[in-house]
Amino acid sequence: MHRFPLRPLAWALAALLLVQGRAAAQAPAPGELTSSVPALDAMHDVISPMWHEAWPAKDVKALAALVPDIQKHLAAIKAATLPGILKHDKQAAWDKGVATLEATVAAYAKAAQGPDSPALLAAAEKLHMNYEQLGRIIRPPLPEVDAFHQTLYVVYHYQLEAFSMPKIAASAKEMATKMTALNAAVLPERMKARGPAFEAARTALSAAVATLQTEVAAGDEKKVRAAIEDVHTKYETLEAVFK
Repeated sequence: MHRFPLRPLAWALAALLLVQGRAAAQAPAPGELTSSVPALDAMHDVISPMWHEAWPAKDVKALAALVPDIQKHLAAIKAATLPGILKHDKQAAWDKGVATLEATVAAYAKAAQGPDSPALLAAAEKLHMNYEQLGRIIRPPLPEVDAFHQTLYVVYHYQLEAFSMPKIAASAKEMATKMTALNAAVLPERMKARGPAFEAARTALSAAVATLQTEVAAGDEKKVRAAIEDVHTKYETLEAVFK
């Protein structure tokens, strides 16, 4: 049976699938822009009574009774996958933090089996500290930084490869708006020592965003790509201030 006439249809179908794939690649999956890990949030349900109730009361029986729940939440955290917006920059630190948390939970469980109350109280204190440290790895330092990163992430990891000037222009405009909000943001008191470094990095990022607007308006793809790379580099410098 002669099948060659079907080839144009097959090529057309392949081209359609390729276009659809490229279009899908320009948008993140649902939840990929959320800087949180539900399993870590859920563990707070057991960390809170441990730290705010059992530990201050030195209630070692209550602390020991929490071991199964703590281990259950640890297993969920170990199985959790970071959303895309965190995976590129935070994965290594997250893996290290999870390993530390796992070791602390093991020490907590061991202390809960023995008669040494001070050891269990110390283990509970360390568990709370490690849990908080793991949260700080993924927690955005400022809402305005997180909001800016959400747009930059889409541009850098999705729109840059399948380059479309209209999409890039829309995102660049959105970044400029978010940069205005970031320029008005004030560091919380606990971060005041990082003020000079933050100001310098923010000023550099703001300048890079302004340059991107200029290059987008001029319409030279090569220069727009270079400007996006510069914005990304300047953002990484800003983000590093909080590490």
